Amino acid sequence: MADSAVEVVKDENFADESNGKAITEDEKKAVNSRKLRATASTHFGDQDFFDESPEEIGDATWGEVCRSCCVHSGEEWAKIFAGLVLLCFFLYFFLVGLELLGSSAKVLGGCSAGNLLGNDTNPVAALMIGILATVLLQSSSTTTSIVVSLVGSGAIGVNQAIYMIMGANIGTSVTNTIVAMGQMGDGDQLERAFAGATVHDMFNFLSVGILFPLEIITHFLAKMTEAMLPTEVGDGDKWEGPIKKLVSPFGNLIIIPNKNVIKDIATGKKESCEDYYPVNCTDGIRDYKHCKKVGLITCNKKSGSCPAFFQNGATKRDDEISGGVVLFLSLVILIVCLIGLVTLLQKMLLGVSTRIIYKATNINGYLAMLVGCGITILVQSSSITTSSLTPLVGMGVIQLEQMYPLTLGANIGTTFTAILSSMVSTKVEALQVALCHLFFNIFGILIWYPIPFMRRIPLNMARMLGKTTRIWRGFPLVYILVVFFVIPGILLGISAFFTQDSVGFTVLGSFVVIAVVGGIIYSVFWWRYRDGKAKCFTCMEQRQRRKTTFQHLPDDMDYLKSEIAKLKDHTGLPDEEEDKDVEKGTDEFEAEE
Repeated sequence: MADSAVEVVKDENFADESNGKAITEDEKKAVNSRKLRATASTHFGDQDFFDESPEEIGDATWGEVCRSCCVHSGEEWAKIFAGLVLLCFFLYFFLVGLELLGSSAKVLGGCSAGNLLGNDTNPVAALMIGILATVLLQSSSTTTSIVVSLVGSGAIGVNQAIYMIMGANIGTSVTNTIVAMGQMGDGDQLERAFAGATVHDMFNFLSVGILFPLEIITHFLAKMTEAMLPTEVGDGDKWEGPIKKLVSPFGNLIIIPNKNVIKDIATGKKESCEDYYPVNCTDGIRDYKHCKKVGLITCNKKSGSCPAFFQNGATKRDDEISGGVVLFLSLVILIVCLIGLVTLLQKMLLGVSTRIIYKATNINGYLAMLVGCGITILVQSSSITTSSLTPLVGMGVIQLEQMYPLTLGANIGTTFTAILSSMVSTKVEALQVALCHLFFNIFGILIWYPIPFMRRIPLNMARMLGKTTRIWRGFPLVYILVVFFVIPGILLGISAFFTQDSVGFTVLGSFVVIAVVGGIIYSVFWWRYRDGKAKCFTCMEQRQRRKTTFQHLPDDMDYLKSEIAKLKDHTGLPDEEEDKDVEKGTDEFEAEE
């Protein structure tokens, strides 16, 4: 693709450079492939859009970007304005869906998360608790804030909190992985979106794989941050980001999770969630002032009003049912808004050259980190940042190489919440844990980003996971269940054997560990030397083929019936009913004889 070839995306300037003649609107619509263009350039919406690799994309000039962005007719500006209004509408309710998803998760998993976070356990168990608690709460910011509060109250130690923070870093990426599943309808988009979501996972897993054992052996994070601590920490105010202020009022009309339940159970102030029930409002008046005994769902402290799913006299089961309904509602909102966002962006970018798109989005990696960090500080959630960017990766607007530094910046930005939480506590240990969270992510970035060879490792791992969705579209669901539930649950169960102060449990746990390690070694051997990889891919291909066959079965049957009808008309074969009439007449004739 020649750099000298000048592309102009405007309709009125769209011309065939080979002869200088303007192409009509119908002819332009027929040009839907780079193979049909004189410039050999790919435009958004082409039938071979996903066939072009990033290395094949030429470099556009900023002048071309400005012309594509800013030079439009009055009618085009009107369409752009209407598109932006609809885009803001879908984006707002997409954020509302994420807010409701987090709130409902806190209602459903608050009690379990509180029990998990309050356990004084070994490093492996603490790491798994961080993962499971974050998955249950759907927010690493909430998990880290609670962990910092627990350290500030003396409920857990600094070392245990560091391992929980590492686990929270892994658990936070489950949200954007769920969002990536919303693009299952298109194989190309699913592959890219899932790779864009799991690059966050791969970075976190690789960072934990190196820094977790290093921290166990040397306690370098604990010692380094301890040397940085001041003598005391003054009280601070809780900061709420502007996006949170826009989204929360709508979410608070539906459901408000009671975070005090999680903290009280974790610190041991309450033994179980049953101590909060039944919900009691004085004189039956539903507001914050009169409802002093509330459970997993509470009222708005600022306005005093109670959300729609708050119920006077509710039991724990009632609140959990409400949380389940809101969880379902949030998933519906997310899917609808995701479809709306993707469809609208595709229409707005239709016909725009990939050279223009990638020039506009291809910024320096370290600058992208600052952008990701800034956005996350504003929205107070790395999950919101990465979940909002994942559909853009699926569409091909943002390359995986650009998503990676944005994700790393989001990891840095989310530590801001923990630092603010530590300012509320008067104990310097709380600030120490918050700083450990910050430096864990910084050291992870220093290991896995500056050196190109190291940078390619998480990128290639994410691409491999994305390509797996091509073989079987059900793989993302299995991935989420295994990585975020099954493996942490198994490791947490194994670690429990070694915390019982019993020789019998310790010996049993040792045998279980030996069996698990043996199973892992055999699995690697089977995968590499017994055609395990090929067998797994064949199994997934068969599953996908059966699913596709069942989906198209009604259409295939209709097609076969129509072809058989044509064949009968052509050959004069009698229908089945005519055959029965002939057989019946023959039988009657033979009976008369």
